[in-house]
Amino acid sequence: MRMNNKTALVTGGGSGLGAASSLRLAEEGAQVFVTDISEASAEQVAKTIREAGGNASALLHDVTQEADWLRVHDAIAKACPTLDILVNNAGVAFSGNIEETTLDDWRSVNSVNSDGVFLGMKSCLPLMTKPGGSIINISSIEGIVGDPGLIAYNASKGAVRLMTKSAALHCAQSGYGIRVNSIHPGFIETPMVEAGLAAMGDAAEAFYERILAAIPMGHLGQATDIANAVLFLASNESRYMTGSELVVDGGYTAH
Repeated sequence: MRMNNKTALVTGGGSGLGAASSLRLAEEGAQVFVTDISEASAEQVAKTIREAGGNASALLHDVTQEADWLRVHDAIAKACPTLDILVNNAGVAFSGNIEETTLDDWRSVNSVNSDGVFLGMKSCLPLMTKPGGSIINISSIEGIVGDPGLIAYNASKGAVRLMTKSAALHCAQSGYGIRVNSIHPGFIETPMVEAGLAAMGDAAEAFYERILAAIPMGHLGQATDIANAVLFLASNESRYMTGSELVVDGGYTAH
């Protein structure tokens, strides 16, 4: 029960990596606020946690809206004395190269993946500065290496990588006791990856085989692999880590 007496907020917690992270933190004793653009999905995850004997609440949450962040902040402040763990997980994927991607596409992806993380850290810091805590930003291997067909996604996840380091330095220098780290998943079996493959149509099978061949461990990861990384960074086991990037990709970026 490494998360006993800890409170966690997980954005995009209604499915995929967010759902797995919410469940894993709850298994270890955390009180979890599961937020999502789909309130029904968030409530289903929270219900699963409660039925297993855990403590969870669901909140409707659009991470691109500062007003929504303030509402979530107030709800947590009303229910708990502090927030110990923030997992900025909410994200969207979009395929398109520099010529295909429109400005609207660019803004749509970056508003969720980049702005949402910025707003999350900014709004939640006041809840965390007294007890300290851990902020975990979900980036991607696409925030470290480029892909010709993912320009907006590359930019958004690269922004998460570096804003994590900036916030980590600020929190350390301010004496807040808050650690800020990023996780960089590789290709993980999630609804978002499945939807991305489906959108590729006839090219999906060849793309999948190419990716699989590039992963030294020979298979895609599972959501629980990322959830375990979240648990590690949320726990005192990672107490000497801040501004770090934890890559979980089966060796994909080791080439």
